[in-house]
Amino acid sequence: MPRPEFDIFGLGTIAVDDCLYVDSYPPPDQKVRINREGRNVGGQIATALAAASRLGAHCAYAAVLGEDELSTAAFEALKTAGIDCRFVQRATGAGPIHSVIILNEKAGTRNIFYNVSRTAPVPANQISPETIGNTRVLLVDQFGPDTAIHAARLAREKGAAVVMDLEWIDAPRLDEMLSLADHLLVPRDFAVAYTQSSTPAQAAEELHRRSPRACTAVTCGTEGCYYLYASAPVQHLPAPRVESIETTGCGDVFHGAYAAALASGKEILDCLRFASAAAAVFATRPSGWKHLPTAADVNRLMTKTY
Repeated sequence: MPRPEFDIFGLGTIAVDDCLYVDSYPPPDQKVRINREGRNVGGQIATALAAASRLGAHCAYAAVLGEDELSTAAFEALKTAGIDCRFVQRATGAGPIHSVIILNEKAGTRNIFYNVSRTAPVPANQISPETIGNTRVLLVDQFGPDTAIHAARLAREKGAAVVMDLEWIDAPRLDEMLSLADHLLVPRDFAVAYTQSSTPAQAAEELHRRSPRACTAVTCGTEGCYYLYASAPVQHLPAPRVESIETTGCGDVFHGAYAAALASGKEILDCLRFASAAAAVFATRPSGWKHLPTAADVNRLMTKTY
């Protein structure tokens, strides 16, 4: 069989975040001076693909964007990150998620105001068997569940691994999505709420029991993750110890690094270690795709940790 063109094909969210840094968040009807401002491109799947691309994976992304300034910023960021954008469509009035984030620098807190009114998923009938058959790993989140489910079913038929990043327990067709995940990597809050478990370890066990798969992992930030694969019992993987300065996007980097490692043929435990190290390296840096780690960065931390 011919070698797949893509290591990872992604379907899901992309966002443009406009960040305002202040000394304190004001009470109602008050003014406050902005110390500095900046813009980052993010989103679960877009950031994961940017991370995987930085780590050496060949990634492609499908999305619907418009012709406005925010869409242009998102598209240019994707191209700069080395992501194949041939599947990005243009539609009048469409656009990425747009967030305005107010960061309180003294308290270390933030307030996020986001707008999803212009987002539109890729229609399911535009994801072809040929496209999915041309990738090693399909990476999806919950944006556009009909399209994600269609693509996951195609991946099952074509032998591509399905990696899912799920965060919303009230999203439509959630049970169906869970049943199609070959590699389920979810945050603790989602896992505990969905399974009504008291601990992340119990949540991982219950998720895996309901839909046995290649790997189920519940991520817990600095506490590491709890995971199961094959018929082994739940195990704990500690996170590398680092001095964190910014954790925004670390979960997305975890998913991208895991997918990149999986596409390269690594065993599941090695994929989890690689993903944990990648997220930890990113946590030591300012937010933004220009600070994403390279494979050499990740391997140095893995050598010290594992």
